[in-house]
Amino acid sequence: MRLGSVLTPLSDENLALAAQCGVTDITLRNQGPNIEDWKPVVEQIRNFGLTPAVVEDALETEHIICGGPNRDNEIEGIHNLLRIMDSLEIPVLCYNFMAGTDWVRTRLDVPSRGGARVTEFKLSDIDDAKSLDQPSKQLEHQSLNADELWENLEYFLTRVIPIAEDLGIALAMHPDDPPLDEFMGRARIMNSVEGFERLVNIVDSPSNGICFCQGSFAEIGANIPETIRLLGPHIRYIHFRDIEGSKEDFRETWHDSGPTDMVAAMQAYKDIGYTGPIRPDHVPQLFGEDEGEPGYTQLGRLYAYGYMKGLMQAVGF
Repeated sequence: MRLGSVLTPLSDENLALAAQCGVTDITLRNQGPNIEDWKPVVEQIRNFGLTPAVVEDALETEHIICGGPNRDNEIEGIHNLLRIMDSLEIPVLCYNFMAGTDWVRTRLDVPSRGGARVTEFKLSDIDDAKSLDQPSKQLEHQSLNADELWENLEYFLTRVIPIAEDLGIALAMHPDDPPLDEFMGRARIMNSVEGFERLVNIVDSPSNGICFCQGSFAEIGANIPETIRLLGPHIRYIHFRDIEGSKEDFRETWHDSGPTDMVAAMQAYKDIGYTGPIRPDHVPQLFGEDEGEPGYTQLGRLYAYGYMKGLMQAVGF
């Protein structure tokens, strides 16, 4: 297992802090269709002795997910992205299949330990929902059923996984967040353990993998250590976080204060022989971080690095 991190912003200061805290792998956002735009970012990461290990976020997939008229062009865009990743030796692509949104919360400033702030989702407050990839984005209702989504997912995987496998790149599907049956008229399908079992059977390939986001599986109500062992052969990337509540009403927690047995979770990763990247996700905003991106400020990440390193050492990583 390798300690990873996303950094917002991806600055020299944050890269230095990550390296000093024992991070080895960096997750970066999609830099676009031109490899020349990627090279300085990858070089910046490697200059600190760190490895660009995962591409996540800023993918153009809305037509792929919804079966829109431009989906074949978007699939070609994914093919191009995979070729760029191959050229730059980045082995994992994390994606999701949520139509119209990324991760959604209804409140961004819930008080937590010591006055830190965390995010919250309440289905009863759905009119206040914000897609955290674009907090100012106006969310709209759209009709899309589960059968259509499964058909669209199969269309995508059968056209992308063979190329990814040829290049030695793994796709890692992130769960829906929140994992509701539907959100604003759109069905959701990556919202259950059974859904992930179905996913990996659509195309039988080591490149058809899972991003095991602990918080999202906790929202589902899954037993985290048991589910890690169940899905273990397909886990390619891990988001380490926790929540309290249910999928209709939950809030983020500090990594060390939620209901999940984090020692048992880390032991489960050891037991399945996981060797890939794991990164802290959705950290609390601490004192002085009022202007930061909710869930992605730096001080909470520094705290999480140390906690995760301790857990990793405790179970023998």
